[in-house]
Amino acid sequence: MRKIHIKLADILKERGMTQAQIANLADIRPNAISNLCRGYVDRLSIEHLEKLCEALQLASINDLIELEPNKKDDGQ
Repeated sequence: MRKIHIKLADILKERGMTQAQIANLADIRPNAISNLCRGYVDRLSIEHLEKLCEALQLASINDLIELEPNKKDDGQ
């Protein structure tokens, strides 16, 4: 099964930003930002995605999330 990867931690690292900074800019609870950065989410809030894209000035949602390629099983 393919997995969705949230690239928020990568973006923050590239930009030299902290989780606290993006939480403040996007008006999202720091705990929610931490969970997104660590991949500890079962559901994504459309509102959070919109706020993050706006705060980070992303051109596309694809800059924030991606569908990882299939991993081949060793036995097949």
